[in-house]
Amino acid sequence: MDIIYKIYNDKSNVFKLKDIAMLTGETNLISLAKSLNYFVRNGKLLNPRKGIYAKTGYTPEELTCILYTPSYISMEYVLARVGIIFQYDRTITAASYLKREITVGENVILYRKFKGEILVNTCGIILRENNINIATTERAFLDILYLKNHFFFDNLRPLKKSLINKLLPIYNSTKLEQKVNQLFSKK
Repeated sequence: MDIIYKIYNDKSNVFKLKDIAMLTGETNLISLAKSLNYFVRNGKLLNPRKGIYAKTGYTPEELTCILYTPSYISMEYVLARVGIIFQYDRTITAASYLKREITVGENVILYRKFKGEILVNTCGIILRENNINIATTERAFLDILYLKNHFFFDNLRPLKKSLINKLLPIYNSTKLEQKVNQLFSKK
């Protein structure tokens, strides 16, 4: 029960096996996995994906950032929540080192692949509690423009052009700069 006590006293809600090993000091991963699976069978922990353990009430955003690291929530997910795009979609979109779509319960998580130097640059990414990394509105805007040649935005007013200009060098792309200038010249 010492394991479950340490898990529930930690501020995080989603864990990989190695995270729990570090938290508890357990070095025998096979024994630890057996203990965790016992807690899953008895309803004390959830097992949303193989090798991932969670407390009840975990958020899909936290799961998104834990499944594949480094990654951060961005693009349509962020832009829809601030009113830049109006089409509601339950899909959580994230920038990552790989391209993958997974379903966990009712949640669909779409990872889009970014170059390493873009992905690890933390400018415009907010680290929230419980290890949730989420792009600012301006970073999400640039991320989607970087990946998609044509994308329709319903409302550009919430964007701060000065912040966009500060973030543009991350992408090292003249094509992206041209897209941004073209979009803002239409305003």
